[in-house]
Amino acid sequence: MLDIKAIRENADSIKSRLATRGGDAHLLIDEVLACDETRRKAETDKQSLQSQRKQRSKQIGALMGQGKADEAEAIKEEVRNIGEQIAELDKTSEKAGSRQSELLMSIPNLPHAECPIGADETANPELRTWGEKPDIAEPLDHVALAEKHGLISFDDGTRITGSGFVVYRGKGARLERALIQFLLNTQSEEHGYEEVNVPHIIKRECMEGTGQLPKFEDDMYGIEENSLFLAPTAEVPVTNLYRETLLKEEELPVKLTAYTPCFRREAGSAGRENRGIIRMHQFDKVELVQIIHPEQSADGLEALTGHAEAILQKLGLHYRVIELCTGDIGFSSTKTYDIEVWSPGQNKFLEVSSCSNFGDYQARRMRLRFKDADGKNQICHTLNGSGTALPRLFVALIEQYQQPDGSILIPEALVPYFGAESIA
Repeated sequence: MLDIKAIRENADSIKSRLATRGGDAHLLIDEVLACDETRRKAETDKQSLQSQRKQRSKQIGALMGQGKADEAEAIKEEVRNIGEQIAELDKTSEKAGSRQSELLMSIPNLPHAECPIGADETANPELRTWGEKPDIAEPLDHVALAEKHGLISFDDGTRITGSGFVVYRGKGARLERALIQFLLNTQSEEHGYEEVNVPHIIKRECMEGTGQLPKFEDDMYGIEENSLFLAPTAEVPVTNLYRETLLKEEELPVKLTAYTPCFRREAGSAGRENRGIIRMHQFDKVELVQIIHPEQSADGLEALTGHAEAILQKLGLHYRVIELCTGDIGFSSTKTYDIEVWSPGQNKFLEVSSCSNFGDYQARRMRLRFKDADGKNQICHTLNGSGTALPRLFVALIEQYQQPDGSILIPEALVPYFGAESIA
C-alpha cells in the first residue's frame, strides 16, 4: 500500500500520478487524508483527556484523606465523564482508522516516474525483439497440432471439470513436465534462484499482502468462506514466505523460484484469440521472486527480465519485450515489462511473462523489512516475473517448431528433459 506519510506530504503529486492510470483511484486520496486527520485529532484529544483523568484521579485520594467526601465524589463523576469521552474518541479513531486502511488497500501503486503515459495497451512501447519469425507457409495452430499428435484432450478437461480446463496426454504431458523441469533448473542453476515448493492454498492475508485482494476477489477461487484461496500465481505464497519478517541487510537480495499450478476465474471470452489453452482457469507457471534493497530494485528488474528472456532464447523462440504504460500496468506494480512470444497459428504475439517492480508497495502490506547499516528498519522492495507461464510457451513452441511433414521438432536445450528430438 502507499505510505500515509508520503500522502500527507505529497498529496497533489500522488493524485496526479494515480490519475495517469485512469479510473478514479486518485479521488480517494482526499478521503484518506480526511480519515487521517480525524483519527489523529481523536488520538490527540484522547491523550489530553487521559492526562486530565490521571491528574483528577490523584486528587480523589487526597480529598478522601482530608475527609472531603463530597468534593471527592464530584471529581469521581468528572473522571467518569472523561472516561466516557475517551471511549467515544476510541470509537471515532477506530472507525476513521478502519476506513483509512480500507481505502489504502484499494488504491493501486504509483506508476514509476518514467513509466510511459497512456490509456491502454495500445500505448505500450516495444523495447526490443529477439530472433526471427519462422518461415512457415501455412502454419497450423496449437489446437490442430495437439489433436493431430494426441497431446491435449479438451473434451477430457471439460468432462471432468468444465470449460477452461484441459488434460495433457502422452507426449503432451511429457512436454509439459519437461518444460517445468527445464525452467526450474535454468533459473536455479544458472541465475541463482533458490527453488522452493510451496502450498497451493493460501490464507486471505497473504493474498492481501501481494495485492490480489481485495481488488480482484471475484477473479479468485476462494474456499472456506473465502478465508483461503487457491493460488492464482506462485508470486503469492513465495513472496509471503517473508511476510512480517525483519531481514539483515546482508541477506538481500533474496531470490526464489517455484512451480505451481495457478487458478483464476477470469478465463476470457470465447473466440479464436482465446482458443485452446491460451486462456484457462488452471495453468502451470514457474515464477521468479526477488526481495531486494530499494537502491537495487531498478537494476534488479532489468536482471530479472533478462532471466525470463533467457528461457526463450535457449528455446530459440522469437519474442518481443514491451513496457506497460500507466493505463495498462498492474494494480500493485510501479514498472512492468511484458515478454510476448510469437504464435504462428494465431499470427500474433502472446504474453508469456510479466516482470514487475512493486517498490515497497507489497512489502508495506506484508510488513516485510530489513535492518540497514545504521540499525534502522527499512521497507524492502519486491520484484517478480513469470519464468515463464507454461500454456503460451507450449503453444509457441509447438507452433514455431512445426515441420512441413507435420512433425514437431524439440529445441536442443529441451531434448535431455523430453527424451526425444521430435514429436512425429
